[in-house]
Amino acid sequence: MRIALVGYGKMGRMIKQSALCSSHEIAAIIDPFSDDADVTGKSLASLQSCDFDVVIDFSCPSSAYENILFYAEHGMSAVIGTTGWYSRLDEIKSRIDPNACSILYSGNFSIGVAMMMKTVAYISRLMDKVPSYDVCIEEVHHRAKADSPSGTAEMLKEIVLENIGRKKSTVYGNAEGRIGEDELQVASIRLGSVSGIHDVIFDSDADTIEIKHSARSRKGFADGAVKAASWIYGRKGFFSFDDFINDFLGV
Repeated sequence: MRIALVGYGKMGRMIKQSALCSSHEIAAIIDPFSDDADVTGKSLASLQSCDFDVVIDFSCPSSAYENILFYAEHGMSAVIGTTGWYSRLDEIKSRIDPNACSILYSGNFSIGVAMMMKTVAYISRLMDKVPSYDVCIEEVHHRAKADSPSGTAEMLKEIVLENIGRKKSTVYGNAEGRIGEDELQVASIRLGSVSGIHDVIFDSDADTIEIKHSARSRKGFADGAVKAASWIYGRKGFFSFDDFINDFLGV
């Protein structure tokens, strides 16, 4: 499979290594801000004359919306790892033809995180029946992370809200005083070079249950993105990571 990379920061470099280790080829590397010798183009327009199978986009939130529309308009297959654009998800869905392109998006491509999410969904359904437990979400990332909260924390938030009926709304960041019993707090910490820690905490008077994922490096995210690219190749539609992981895990 021939892969075009859009965004050549730390994740882009890790994805390149993962792709090459899996015997794929790198057909192009697009990044308007990088002067790295590996970069083959500065704009998406250069992809139109490039022979590739799938784009993997880990660029920046400010360009994600327009990038996705570009891939869809030109009938490309694209894996979108950039976050910070989900408020426009419905708008994007209304503007693209899922029968003419292949778009797969996620806030996190780690297989381990995907399994954590399935665990959180299952436990949240149980906790819905036990009102003595409260719940919160905490995420920790490196200081340079552009968005807050993380895309993964947002995905975990949606899972909790969907499965625990008594939680109706979200409090982000530091709570100013008390929060309501129907509110779910999502806290973000930025620290050093942390690759990513996500913690869903269920607490009662009797005990505490934590579901936690700690990434040792970006390798897990890169490997998952390359696997997702292999899965989407040859398909048509607008997919979430859930579509891929359900098929991958056979659930």
